[in-house]
Amino acid sequence: MVTKFYRSMSVRYQSLLDHWTPHVRSRWVFAVTLILIFVLRILLAQGWYIVTYALGIYHLNLFIAFLTPKIDPALDYEDDGLGLPTHTSREFRPFIRRLPEFKFWLGIVKSTLIGLVCTLFDCFNVPVFWPILVMYFITLLCITMKRQIRHMIKYKYIPFTHGKPKYQQAPTVGT
Repeated sequence: MVTKFYRSMSVRYQSLLDHWTPHVRSRWVFAVTLILIFVLRILLAQGWYIVTYALGIYHLNLFIAFLTPKIDPALDYEDDGLGLPTHTSREFRPFIRRLPEFKFWLGIVKSTLIGLVCTLFDCFNVPVFWPILVMYFITLLCITMKRQIRHMIKYKYIPFTHGKPKYQQAPTVGT
């Protein structure tokens, strides 16, 4: 009975995820709305700063995994053809993320929902001096992003694409 219920809920959950998959813009609007609801809850309740700090660090961790290639060129892997080109003589290979966009979105949504649920319980409302947490988070963000941007520059990869490349026609030499 419990197994049947669990399987039924699992199928419904997967069906919902499959329905949301092609709607990228709508998914991210939903995620940003959830985050804004969370921030509004924190600002109005004046508490749960530890939950907010943990959520911010988790979102930063997801973002770094989203920006990082699946196979890190800094490590000495055997050349299985999946690495990023580091020399001009190598063939172009597309950027493959460590964390795909859909899993990044799903992680953001799940963690924000868990954070919202945590704000309903007073046991998670630990009294802290929140400016120190903000300072720690900004320092961590700056150090981590600086390291990530240096890595991107060193190995010459850009994790964002804006559609197909558009090539200009070579000028023809007329007689």
